[in-house]
Amino acid sequence: MKTGFIGCGNMATAMVRGILKAKKAEPEEIFVSRRHMEPLQQLQQELGIGITTDNKKVAAFADVLFLAVKPQFYAETIREIRDAVKENTIVVSIAPGKTLAWLTEQFERSVKVVRTMPNTPAMVGEGMMGICPGTSVTEKELEAVRELCSGFSRTEIVTENLMDVVVSVSGSAPAYVFMFIEAMADAAVADGMPRKSAYTFAAQAVLGSAKMVLETGMHPGELKDMVCSPGGTTIEAVRVLEEKGLRSAVIEAMKACTKKSRDM
Repeated sequence: MKTGFIGCGNMATAMVRGILKAKKAEPEEIFVSRRHMEPLQQLQQELGIGITTDNKKVAAFADVLFLAVKPQFYAETIREIRDAVKENTIVVSIAPGKTLAWLTEQFERSVKVVRTMPNTPAMVGEGMMGICPGTSVTEKELEAVRELCSGFSRTEIVTENLMDVVVSVSGSAPAYVFMFIEAMADAAVADGMPRKSAYTFAAQAVLGSAKMVLETGMHPGELKDMVCSPGGTTIEAVRVLEEKGLRSAVIEAMKACTKKSRDM
C-alpha cells in the first residue's frame, strides 16, 4: 500500500520510522513532502524513502495519505492537493480540532477521511492513537490504517465526540508526564542524588507503573494502595500530594486542554 506524508516534522518522521522498522511498508512505498529539501535529503539517505517539495505529487501517489502539517495550515494544504487526491485514497488527519465534517467540506467532495490523534511516544514505538473513521471508510480500509499505525502506536477506535478528550488524555499528556518526571528528579537532586541518576530512577518508575496498569488490568487506585503501607513513607507522600491538589490540578489542566482542542 502506497503511503504518503504531507509534512514531515518530528511526529511524521517518528511515524515513518516506526512503519519501516515494523515492516508495515517498504521504503519505496513511502513518499513524503516538506517545504525545504535539506531535511528531506537527510531522511532519504537514512531510510531510502521518496521525497519531494511538491505536495500534489505525494497526494497523487498515496493510497493512504497522512496530513501531517500544523492545524493552521490544513485549509491551505487541502486546497492545494484536493484535485490530486485519488477517489479511493484514505486521507488521515492528525490535527486536533479538525472534525470529519470540516475536513470533508474542505475537499468539496466525498472523501474517505480518518481522523486520528497520535502522540510523541511514537518516536520510541510506544505511541497511543485515537482513531475515528468517516462514514465512507470501510472496515477493511480502517483495518489497513490501524495495521499501518501499529508500527509506532497502540490504536483505539473512538467516537468523534471523544476525539478532543483523546487530545488531553493522550496527545498532550506526554508533556504532563515529562513535567512530573522532571519534578521527581528535582526533588531527588535536592536530597543529594546526581541529576542523571535522578532522571533514570524517576523515568523508570513512571514506565514500570504504567506497564503495571496496562498488563495487570488492576485499578490504579488498587495498585496505589499496594504501595502504601500503614504509617509508611508512601502514604505520607500521597497525603502531601492530596493536600497540594495534584488530582485537581491534573483534572483542570486536562479540561482546559480539551476545551482548547474543541475551540480550534
